[in-house]
Amino acid sequence: MKLSEKLAALEDEEKREAAAAAPAAPAGTQAPTAPRRRIAGTARGDNWEATKKTVRSLVLEEVAPKMQGLTAEALIGEVKTALDKILQREDVQVSPLERRKFVQEMISDTLGYGPLDPLLGDDSITEVMCNSFDDIWIEREGRLEQTALKFTDDTQYRQVIEKIVAAVGRRVDESSPMVDARLPDGSRVNAIVPPLAIHGSVLTIRKFSRDPYQAKDLINFGTWTIDLVTVMEACVRASLNVLVSGGTGTGKTTNLNVLSSFIPDGERVITIEDSAELQLQQPHVINLEARPPNAEGRGQVSIRDLVKNALRMRPDRIIVGECRAGEALDMLQAMNTGHEGSMTTVHANSARDALSRMETLVLMAGFDLPVRAIREQINSAIDLILQVDRMPDGRRVVTSLTEVQGMEGDVILLQDIFKYRFLPGSERGRPSGELAATGLRPKFMDRLNEREIEVPAHAFKAPVQVARPAAPARGRRSFKPPEATEIVERERLR
Repeated sequence: MKLSEKLAALEDEEKREAAAAAPAAPAGTQAPTAPRRRIAGTARGDNWEATKKTVRSLVLEEVAPKMQGLTAEALIGEVKTALDKILQREDVQVSPLERRKFVQEMISDTLGYGPLDPLLGDDSITEVMCNSFDDIWIEREGRLEQTALKFTDDTQYRQVIEKIVAAVGRRVDESSPMVDARLPDGSRVNAIVPPLAIHGSVLTIRKFSRDPYQAKDLINFGTWTIDLVTVMEACVRASLNVLVSGGTGTGKTTNLNVLSSFIPDGERVITIEDSAELQLQQPHVINLEARPPNAEGRGQVSIRDLVKNALRMRPDRIIVGECRAGEALDMLQAMNTGHEGSMTTVHANSARDALSRMETLVLMAGFDLPVRAIREQINSAIDLILQVDRMPDGRRVVTSLTEVQGMEGDVILLQDIFKYRFLPGSERGRPSGELAATGLRPKFMDRLNEREIEVPAHAFKAPVQVARPAAPARGRRSFKPPEATEIVERERLR
């Protein structure tokens, strides 16, 4: 139905309603003219928010046929012109401030992502979580906050989700209700829709900085220390294989991105990810991205397939965004077949847990390998494990740098080179601590010396433990735990 026909139908319907509600006119008098139709929300005294939904649909119908081939400036002009015509034609009374705000929202809906645009433009926000069209949360400085922003309705909400996933050639519907995608700036997107999401579609966006974080930024955040940066840069340049371990939302990808910045420019690097997030600055980088199956269940290309293909592309280093399944076996094979300096991440709560998880992921490849063989592969492939954790106050910190030293029997030997230690006097909910060297000489120093890479000796020097002065004995109260008989007697008397 055309816009003019739709408006005529609405006007005829209101005329009939007005005629039915009006009292009968005396004989010989002329019937009053039906009042001009007003969109609900103006003549009836409702607020502009109630009117906006109807006006928005009319503006979209007016502008949609003209959108193709228009620049952003031309599209803004078309929206303003269409809005003026509709407001005048429908006799809608709206303040200049509301009109300006509505034009901005229309442009955001057409060219951007609606109410998400201001959130995506705020660099202090690290995560955007939409639980429904009118329930949007954000994460800022590691803490969750609910916003007052909302979509117009569930239809607009689903349109934004479909627009995001369609930009990377994917789809989200009942046949494929879960999807991973990315925004043009590299931010990671996950969407899940009904019937899997019972109470409505859920959209989660993990934001990444427009300018990739550098080592100095992580030092300012308290994630790294100057000594750790010195050691890690030397290890990456010496082509040591690094495994970044941590829980969800601890900053594994950010740390992996910073580690990759230490790779020399003369090397060919291939990155493999589910959705491209890494932002490498080297001149010779090849980015590969996995592909889900199409509507017929065909065409899927997994990370494991890409790792196998990358081995035929003459890489110096292979960087896998995250090992989640059988690709862990292919990654270990790549590390053991001349592709030194490769890196990947894994979900784990400690360095020891990271090795156990790698064993499990290798078994998911479908081969019945003995555990000792798997551990020998891990031992020879991985040199360093960088453990990242999130503190209760939201800070992300490196809690350990662990070296894989070899095997003793069936056990892989680990040694902490750096360890996070908690300091006394911490505030409640904000523990204080520091990442410090353990004082142990790492085994990889021999490899650094072979490649003529020098690391200052003080980088591995443990900090001096300053003894705290003892409290004066006067007024000091000692505590003696009660005996079992005393506890029983107290309970009996109580």
